[in-house]
Amino acid sequence: MQVYGADKVWHQLKRESIQVVRWLMKQLGLEGVKRGKIVRNTVADKTLPYPWDRVNWQFKADRPNQLWVSDFTYVSTWQGWLCVAFVIDVFVRCIVGWRMSIPMHTDFVLDALEQALYARQPEQAYELWFTTAMQKLR
Repeated sequence: MQVYGADKVWHQLKRESIQVVRWLMKQLGLEGVKRGKIVRNTVADKTLPYPWDRVNWQFKADRPNQLWVSDFTYVSTWQGWLCVAFVIDVFVRCIVGWRMSIPMHTDFVLDALEQALYARQPEQAYELWFTTAMQKLR
């Protein structure tokens, strides 16, 4: 006679591809816990035109400092959400400027650009394009 606890039974059923728990939960109308919360960070203004794609999704450069791309994202931490903006040099494929901020403001994205300009010190002033698909930030 073998002794099986709940964990052993569950693992054995899983090995045999028997979906008892999922079936039982569905029968009882139960759902598993969904961890984390959904963050809606932008509210797009549909009345404004979508920004023109200046590089046509061709992220290639022949030399350093020829093409930089930038973006920002959210990072979940134990203390809450943190916004991170970064600037990437396409030629060397590395981050050349970055900033973190708790509130999302235009300033922290521009600070990342300033850090990149200070760190890389491009020899020649090139045209700077700044576009965003998100016209309103919450």
